[in-house]
Amino acid sequence: MDGGSRLMLHPDKTRIVDVTQPGGFDFLGYHFELGQRWPRQKSLKKFKAALRAKTKRANGQSLQAIIANVNRSVRGWFGYFKHSHRYTFEPLDRLMRTRLRSILRKRSGRSGRGRGADHRRWSNDFFAEHGLFSFVAAHAQLRQSLTG
Repeated sequence: MDGGSRLMLHPDKTRIVDVTQPGGFDFLGYHFELGQRWPRQKSLKKFKAALRAKTKRANGQSLQAIIANVNRSVRGWFGYFKHSHRYTFEPLDRLMRTRLRSILRKRSGRSGRGRGADHRRWSNDFFAEHGLFSFVAAHAQLRQSLTG
């Protein structure tokens, strides 16, 4: 090496931003804005598409197998995005349970998404007892371990 190698910044991809201003910026899958961070829209869309692929209503696997498959992806995704703002996680937990309720409705001969009585029939605790990973619980545990 000649020792003259220098890091070159791409002018279209490099900018200086003030993180205290509205608008924020995307970087490494996160969106940073006003001192907070959460997954950028593209990251959320990719996660939701992967979840939908694993939770098709016509899935012939057992509920345990489906949950185990979902948990593998969800744990990895959480491992990367665990530093997101806490409000990121409740909608994702809700989406996972909704997808699983739809599978259970189909298997019991009903159509549509799980609503109303289905939330009592297959409660959040039902899914927790079956080992479904919870973003909210994992994030709360992470926050507690960081403060304790």
